[in-house]
Amino acid sequence: MQQPDHNSVPRSIKSNPDTINLLDYLEAIAKHKRMIICTALAAFFISIIYSLLLPNIYNSTAKILPPQQDQALMTMMMGQTGSSMASLAGDLLGKGSPADIYVSILNSDVISDAIIDRFKLIKVFGKKYRIDTYKELDNKVDITAGKKDGIISITVEDKDPRLATNIANAYVEELARLTVDLNVSGASQNKSYLEERLIKAKVDLIKAEDSLKFFQSKNKAVDITEQAKGTIKGVADLEGQLAVEEIKFSGLKRVFTDASQEVKNQQAVVANLKRQISKFEGIRSGDSIPGVGSVPELEQQYLRLMREFKIQETLVELLTKQYEMAKLTEAKDISSIQVLQKARVPDKKTRPKRTVIVLTSTFASGFIAILYAFIIEASSQMSEEDRLRLKQIIAMMRGSTQKNRVQL
Repeated sequence: MQQPDHNSVPRSIKSNPDTINLLDYLEAIAKHKRMIICTALAAFFISIIYSLLLPNIYNSTAKILPPQQDQALMTMMMGQTGSSMASLAGDLLGKGSPADIYVSILNSDVISDAIIDRFKLIKVFGKKYRIDTYKELDNKVDITAGKKDGIISITVEDKDPRLATNIANAYVEELARLTVDLNVSGASQNKSYLEERLIKAKVDLIKAEDSLKFFQSKNKAVDITEQAKGTIKGVADLEGQLAVEEIKFSGLKRVFTDASQEVKNQQAVVANLKRQISKFEGIRSGDSIPGVGSVPELEQQYLRLMREFKIQETLVELLTKQYEMAKLTEAKDISSIQVLQKARVPDKKTRPKRTVIVLTSTFASGFIAILYAFIIEASSQMSEEDRLRLKQIIAMMRGSTQKNRVQL
């Protein structure tokens, strides 16, 4: 009886199934090397052709600083009235918004419409509808704000380097134009509002001055202590601040809802000032400065008239400065946006990276071909029992898929 030749048995069959033998994998690669090489070469040439057909994409970037409030002008206008009054004028005339607000403005349809109409992008992008042009423009434009420095970067990419550059610079120009329009419009509204309040305050000042003069001429001299004078000054200052804070409160309510945090915070400021004024006007025994209620009746009348006069005088002074500042802002027709870097025509493409595409496609295809070779080799050495199990698994998966389709 002829003995079997053990050398004719495949090495993979002789290997211990519980151990990993690298020679088994090398043997599988060697058996299917032709298929692996052909697959890798096919992917290599196809990826070369594909990458060459892709258009070159260029990008251009413009960088700006968000508009800043003119603090020097504000300080000059407010003079010695204190930092709180300077802050108030800034609020009335528009605070410098954070960079992310201007990023939102740049991403708004107002800017997009101006860009689309300016460069006829519906025709350039080959779109039928404007909404599709919005999406295409959004895909080409990236607008970000630096978290630390607040610098806004506007990056535009396109196959036409000049178009990318022109669009990036157009975003800066449209933002500058829009902010000028908004600032002038807001300043015009504030000027009208302040003008009405100023006229009323001047009328009230004249009335208060006439009442004080009449009282003085009727009652001759009234002896007022230094403490009472301190009361007058304190109440007048607080009343003046209250009037201005109420103007600010009214302005915020025109912009924000009652539930907004800005309105709630300002409402708390107004309420706090009213409480302080109530303390001055009440009788506070034992205090170093007597309240108005603790002064004799004749002096009390004089104090009230003097206080009203001081309040109206302070209010007229503050409103006059704010009104003049509003007029200057309205007349200011230049943008405060600072351009750090204008977009320039790029001379080097940013994508596609053809070498990366070719190498990635070639190695990926080769790797997949090697895995396929391992699968073929493993299936060829599968036992009959395992083959039957595999067929059952495939049949179960197909049946489950068909059942799901029927249910859908």
